[in-house]
Amino acid sequence: MRQVQHLARLAKTFGIGLSMHSNTHLGVSFIAMAHVAAATPHLTYACDTHYPWQSSKDEIVLGGRVPIVNGCVRITDKSGLGVELDYDQLARGRERYQKCNYRKRDDEAEMRKYVDPNWKRVLPRW
Repeated sequence: MRQVQHLARLAKTFGIGLSMHSNTHLGVSFIAMAHVAAATPHLTYACDTHYPWQSSKDEIVLGGRVPIVNGCVRITDKSGLGVELDYDQLARGRERYQKCNYRKRDDEAEMRKYVDPNWKRVLPRW
């Protein structure tokens, strides 16, 4: 958590806004992201996630999806992240993963296919 506080201080010092984006979640990683966001000072922009658009059939949090109410996620004072895992669902997900041959993500190819055929991933230089 110390690194998050350092990042927040750097952003504030240099006048850079701070937010958080995430992609695919299985509930537990989504709630972990929410915990980090709740503990991050100088979070100047809203966080966003793909979680609301994902299928609930893959959810591994016991009791179902983490609720989002009016754009907010409730952070509990329960131990750990405050969620329990559905171990049967986790085992089903492991089985699906083992059967799937797709292992390497290629965002550059997807951007070229759907956005710009000449797109190249270039990291920003500060």
